[in-house]
Amino acid sequence: MKVANDILIPELARLLEEEKEVRFTPSGNSMRPFIEGGVDSVVIAPLHRSPRVGDIILARAIAASGHTAYVLHRLVRTERDENGEDAYILMGDGNLEGEEVCSRADIIGRVVAIERPDGKQKYLSRGRLWYALRPCRKWLLKIYRHTRCA
Repeated sequence: MKVANDILIPELARLLEEEKEVRFTPSGNSMRPFIEGGVDSVVIAPLHRSPRVGDIILARAIAASGHTAYVLHRLVRTERDENGEDAYILMGDGNLEGEEVCSRADIIGRVVAIERPDGKQKYLSRGRLWYALRPCRKWLLKIYRHTRCA
């Protein structure tokens, strides 16, 4: 069953505030190849520490276009905003360009597990290498999509 983000995310946030972990199946392809939308499930936990580069976080973020949306993307770097506060820069693993920005207050939780339908867990740590491969991602994603659909 698909639930709209404006209903789902506040409920996830409420459960995380109660110190519970939540599991759901995200949609979309922006986190390919690490999270297959509509297939893999993620487990999100409350964020009890500062987010670290490489973490996959659920946040309300602002894209370069000015559009605000809930995203489940990887933290790629931290910068200081005009007020001297940390600004967290996010990017989907399956995106070739485009970043979103959020503040600590906009972060709802972080992914602590990614599970395939067969119950096996995927590795969380490979995302840093994948980010470093940005110049090659276009071709790597084409190969991935081709072998995935074959």
